[in-house]
Amino acid sequence: MPTDTLSPLLIAAAVIGGYLLGSIPFGVIATRLGGAGDVRSIGSGNIGATNVLRTGRKDLAALTLLGDGGKGALAVFIAWGLTREAPQNVQAVLTSLAGGAAFIGHIFPVWLKFKGGKGVATFFGTLLAAAWPVGLLAGATWILMALVFRMSSLAALTAAVLAPIYVFVTDRPYPIAVLAVLMAVLIFIRHKDNIARLLKGQEPKIGGKKDAPPQTPA
Repeated sequence: MPTDTLSPLLIAAAVIGGYLLGSIPFGVIATRLGGAGDVRSIGSGNIGATNVLRTGRKDLAALTLLGDGGKGALAVFIAWGLTREAPQNVQAVLTSLAGGAAFIGHIFPVWLKFKGGKGVATFFGTLLAAAWPVGLLAGATWILMALVFRMSSLAALTAAVLAPIYVFVTDRPYPIAVLAVLMAVLIFIRHKDNIARLLKGQEPKIGGKKDAPPQTPA
């Protein structure tokens, strides 16, 4: 694509395709095919890797984590391939649209009546593909916070709020900043119950009691 503009058809294809890709419920698929039942009927009812882990199947949780992160990355890579000959700012627009649509698809999947996950794994996968330095910094933030405070939700929220700052620090195009802000806002909205527990000092820790199983990005 050698032009410096994006056609409405290409934009629509990136958004719709990204959304449908993001809507694939890997947690539901993994648990059903793995013989662990419907993940929506256990624990929090969430379709992410954290809740899949409550089945006691670490392999299914890992597959869910990879799938949820991978679909965001794949949406970005496809958009990147379609604009590989375009200027950087044009490419950033389409990759951000595709990645953002995949992220929204994970949270509000059409296949599950718009009741999806919290978006953390897809957040990391999307960022790593759209702007790998930002993704690495956000991932390092999650790891550091998880090691210090041993709370997955706090680590995710911290990584989300710092991601837009990392975009500017690494001098990424402004559409990536918009993408990071959008995902951060939705992550905070989806973690409202976790935030309430954090404020009350009731949020379970990673590796805590059996009724608070180990947490991974959802």
